[in-house]
Amino acid sequence: MQFRRTSSPEPEINLIPFIDVLLVVLIFLMLSTTYSKFTEMQINLPTANTDAQKDHPSEVIVGVSSDGHYSVNHNLLPTRDLQGLSAAMLAATLNASNPMIVISADAQASHQSVMLVLEAARRSGLTQLTFAAQSSGSSD
Repeated sequence: MQFRRTSSPEPEINLIPFIDVLLVVLIFLMLSTTYSKFTEMQINLPTANTDAQKDHPSEVIVGVSSDGHYSVNHNLLPTRDLQGLSAAMLAATLNASNPMIVISADAQASHQSVMLVLEAARRSGLTQLTFAAQSSGSSD
């Protein structure tokens, strides 16, 4: 009797097909991916298509000019501070029931100037606010 061990070959992993598959996947990803570089962000501000203006008897129009001056109901205010603006808004809404504040700001007015009007309205207890917009001129 012959007791001889037969040696079985060591299992080995062939990496060549694995590398081929990875290269095909890499080529596919490289060809299907688009690379775009954004160098600047362009913002186009919207214009509003408005209907004919309706008269509201309890409207108070607060104007903000480009240089930071304020007007309440077309009366130019001598001051630019929060207290003066708040007092003028309260005086304009004294006898009005449920007044609507219309903020009409110049396109070149600073953001801070408009925020000051919002803060003055909040301190005065005026909760109904809207912004005036220029019509875009296109008729739909």
